[in-house]
Amino acid sequence: MRRTLHHIYAALVDDRKGHTLVAASTREKSVAPAGSQKNLAAAKAVGAKIAQKAKEAGVTHVVFDRAGYKYHGRVRALADAAREAGLEF
Repeated sequence: MRRTLHHIYAALVDDRKGHTLVAASTREKSVAPAGSQKNLAAAKAVGAKIAQKAKEAGVTHVVFDRAGYKYHGRVRALADAAREAGLEF
């Protein structure tokens, strides 16, 4: 997970093999909701999209690395949306 002032990014990485399985961000036109790319709705959309892509890749259990960010706001919205969409962490 990474967040900037304007975007939020999420990726599922296989640490054993060292490569990215799936990724989603507000930079994708299919993910970002109309209006803003840096609000809670955008973070929820990224969480739902990463969970959908994970299911398609056959991944259900993950470890959430918040990259040092506090667990609130957009970080929490992304995590909650991913959980609601079926990811377990």
